[in-house]
Amino acid sequence: MSAESWEMDTGFATQQQPWWLVLMGGIASVIIGALLVTSPVRTVNAVVIFLAYWWIIQGIFTIIGMFIDHTAWLWKLVMGLLGIIVGVIILRNPLIATLALPSTLLLLLGIQGIIGGILGLMMGFKGGGIGAIIFGILGLVMGVFLVLNFTSPGMMLSLVWVAGIFLIVGGIFQIIRSFMH
Repeated sequence: MSAESWEMDTGFATQQQPWWLVLMGGIASVIIGALLVTSPVRTVNAVVIFLAYWWIIQGIFTIIGMFIDHTAWLWKLVMGLLGIIVGVIILRNPLIATLALPSTLLLLLGIQGIIGGILGLMMGFKGGGIGAIIFGILGLVMGVFLVLNFTSPGMMLSLVWVAGIFLIVGGIFQIIRSFMH
């Protein structure tokens, strides 16, 4: 089955992004990554403030949309109000939100690691092989480690630096890809 027929059969036809859009995304990724590596606290603070405004604006639009499309209006109202409330809370306490973001992400990654590790072990013992068992154990150990240390300043800073490095590397690949078209 060719890729084209698979796309037609599944309905997952993808459109090619313009090269300049890929280039802009790559440049933005490199810049944000460099800022995260060189000035992590300021950059995370700027991202948190941007997210706060995003949630407020998104909340307003969700509530306006509720009046246009009445389906699930209660959920739209709740989500809109939550977005506005969270955005305002973050803008009133940006330092607390800036400090809480990396630790919250570490906690979520730790929980994901624990769940993934348990699932990997289950798959391994149900015939998935030794590889699934090894990855399950590693995921479980790393998840427990992250959950037990998610408030450590070193862990938070490491997460920000790793994210910065991933953005730089990914951005470079995007820039290269944009010129290959």
